[in-house]
Amino acid sequence: MITFATNENTRDEVLNLLTPSVASWFSNFKEVTLPQRYGVKLIHEGKNTLISAPTGSGKTLTAFLSILNELVGLSEKGELEERIYCIYVSPLRALAADIEKNLNGPLSQIEEIYQKKTGKTHGIKVAMRSGDTTQAERAKMVKHPPHILITTPESLAIILSSPIFIENFKQIKWLITDEIHELASGKRGTHLSLTIERLQGINPTPFVRIGLSATIAPLETIAEFLVGYENNLPRDCIIVNAQYAKEMKLELISPSEDLIYTTQDEMQKRTYKILDELIQSHRTTLIFTNTRSGTERLVHHLKTLFPKNYLDNIEAHHSSLSREERRDVENKLKKGELKVVVSSTSLELGIDIGFVDLVVQIGSPKSVSRALQRTGRSGHDIYKISESKMIATDRDDLVEVGVMLQEAYKGHVDKVQIPQNCLDVLAQHVVGMAIQQQWKFDDALKVIRQSYCYRNLTDKQFKSVLMYLSGSFSSLEKFRVYGKIWYDDQKQEFGKRGKMLRVLYATNIGTIPDEVSVSVRLLPLSKHIGNIEEEFLERLRKGDRFVLGGNIYSYEYAKGMNAYVSIASGQKPTIPQWFSEMLPLSFDLSVAISKYRGDLSTLMKNKSKPEVLDFIRKNSHCNDLAATAIYNYFSDQMAFLLLLRCHVFHSDKQLVIEEFLSEGKRHFIFHSLFGRRVNDVLAKVLAARISHKINRNVVISFNDNGFVLTMSRAVNVEIKKELFMITNLDLEDQAREAIKQTETLKRKFRNVAVRSLMILKNYMGKKRSVGRQHMGAHVMLGISSRLADFPVIQETFREILEDYMDLKNAKLIQKQLKDGDLTVTALPPYDLPSPFAQLLITQGISDVVLVADRKAILEQLHTLVLKRIGKIKENA
Repeated sequence: MITFATNENTRDEVLNLLTPSVASWFSNFKEVTLPQRYGVKLIHEGKNTLISAPTGSGKTLTAFLSILNELVGLSEKGELEERIYCIYVSPLRALAADIEKNLNGPLSQIEEIYQKKTGKTHGIKVAMRSGDTTQAERAKMVKHPPHILITTPESLAIILSSPIFIENFKQIKWLITDEIHELASGKRGTHLSLTIERLQGINPTPFVRIGLSATIAPLETIAEFLVGYENNLPRDCIIVNAQYAKEMKLELISPSEDLIYTTQDEMQKRTYKILDELIQSHRTTLIFTNTRSGTERLVHHLKTLFPKNYLDNIEAHHSSLSREERRDVENKLKKGELKVVVSSTSLELGIDIGFVDLVVQIGSPKSVSRALQRTGRSGHDIYKISESKMIATDRDDLVEVGVMLQEAYKGHVDKVQIPQNCLDVLAQHVVGMAIQQQWKFDDALKVIRQSYCYRNLTDKQFKSVLMYLSGSFSSLEKFRVYGKIWYDDQKQEFGKRGKMLRVLYATNIGTIPDEVSVSVRLLPLSKHIGNIEEEFLERLRKGDRFVLGGNIYSYEYAKGMNAYVSIASGQKPTIPQWFSEMLPLSFDLSVAISKYRGDLSTLMKNKSKPEVLDFIRKNSHCNDLAATAIYNYFSDQMAFLLLLRCHVFHSDKQLVIEEFLSEGKRHFIFHSLFGRRVNDVLAKVLAARISHKINRNVVISFNDNGFVLTMSRAVNVEIKKELFMITNLDLEDQAREAIKQTETLKRKFRNVAVRSLMILKNYMGKKRSVGRQHMGAHVMLGISSRLADFPVIQETFREILEDYMDLKNAKLIQKQLKDGDLTVTALPPYDLPSPFAQLLITQGISDVVLVADRKAILEQLHTLVLKRIGKIKENA
């Protein structure tokens, strides 16, 4: 049963649970934090516990305090054995290294107290095992295992299949999963959930599961993910909900009240002036962008515009920098040597970055939980206020962030989506299980179904994976896809095949796909300083300058997958353009924005402008410029709709479709604020249907706020009728058909095939390049597509439809349309797009024009609209 903690303990009650030496050490803390008041006793009593609290609220110490206390108590009684008592799992090696350091500090202090009293040492050992651990260190751990093992999901899975190490795993008492909110939403978490169930399977008694999470919802689902299932029911878990234990202060800032006519240069000047003022008025500032290229651009411009303020006190931090470069930035930040660090998403998780008193977010973080996670990186102390300034530079972003802050202050958090029945991850674990021992079909399936992610796995799905892994599809052997296990269908048993399987498994395990990137090396010593995309390298010529890590480098030459550079300065660089996908807007936040659109339009019809501006300022927690910009945006849209004699407004109950006519083209603009993942499904299905009907190509573009179907102006389509026609179709079947022959299918198939061990990243000591992986996948996709119920194909479609797209919520919209809960208004054809459609339309041409040119087009469209609706704009 999943329940919430209700019994709060006082400081004295917590101290009374502890041994004298641990209590003496812990009494140095001024106060027991909220997570500790609720959680320490639960863990002390051996209860599965999920602790949800912001960064800096003491949740990590809550998890470890009872464990350290019990280990010290065993040592005092002479009962501490040389074995692993606790496993701590972190999604980041850097975080794992922090935890190791942060545990050894208190242990040495407790030991000092203990030694003064008894003259003895407690001898508690902590060690970390990751991909960086040397062979000598691993061998030492086998002979002398630590009492607390710190590791990553991938390393835990590998050592679980190690016969010489597995004996150390048979008496585990505690397992801590940190940053569980980050893991649960992806396949790394799915992988870990199965590893934990396999680990439980070799332990004679249940170990205590402890989960540490930032703000996320619903907590009950995360709790089920943590503890898994037994006899078709979730195991017991108590949730300590301290998500709002820290005070947070968030504000939305707009550089201008007019985001259309303010020039690009002026907007940039104002934005960087605001940034500089914020940075200079705080001790240490952490700035988040949503892309690596945005991070590089921001660091470069701050250095260029304010050279006296930013010399050696600013750094960039993102995943394309080498681990050494990132560690160097993190260490400088901890030591207080940096005034500002600019990060993409790489500093969102809870590694110790020292004191930061302000977080700035450029552009929308796309979800309430991500906004709060980033904000929590400031004021890294339970007694400090976490402060975040959020800067938006276009009108859609303003509305989006404004609603995000409104939802954050209401305590509304986006719902997590946990992948289900991932057959590629399952294939990896079946191989790992086969290495471990010989299995009966039902016994293995029982262990697998104890994972929350596989609780609904069917016998048929499991058997398809066994058939694939055992080489039952003989047509694949000519492509060197051989059986890795044996499976006896009559006896319903399976086990490992081949002596090299253990090596193959250990060198190919994991869920993170390889990226096609090029190592950048600094001459003359060839020091690795980061990576750039292969496509970017193809554009470089000798002498070209670009920014990486906030520094300017000159390109010299390339050799293999290495680009060699020298330090350069004084000339305008080319900013590297990484091809990572933008963060998608969460469905829950999309719905909230839709509702806000309707609510604000109603308010504007019934209240005066000052009253409405006051409402926007208070609810969106924004400055006056932002409030005015939002008001004008909605006012323009309302006037445009009235021009077309439309008396309804966009809302969560009302979908508006525009028909914009341009030269030879007809653009149907769907104001479907469902998030890009849902819009991707709807746009592809609807476009495929219309294209088939008119026998002409239909071009798609979409973002979080809607989608556009573009076709020849020569054809006439009753768009509202076509939309309602899809309400009677099987949306999943239609979406499957729509994504066949797409680049998305090819790319995702490669990733799934690698995870399924169909394509090996490493074989016989040699690493296969991404290029070779892709070539192999291209051939195998055609072969696999002809095999009935082939799990690699089935998982590829599932991943695209459920993880990359959002089929579940697309089906919800389909039902709302069918039931009449979502009404549709189709506007008459018009030769201009509405204000709400202008960003979506200009985004569609973003690949062929420069930012400045797009802004000019946007300004031109807006001027024409203002003339039509009778508004006069000064200086226009």
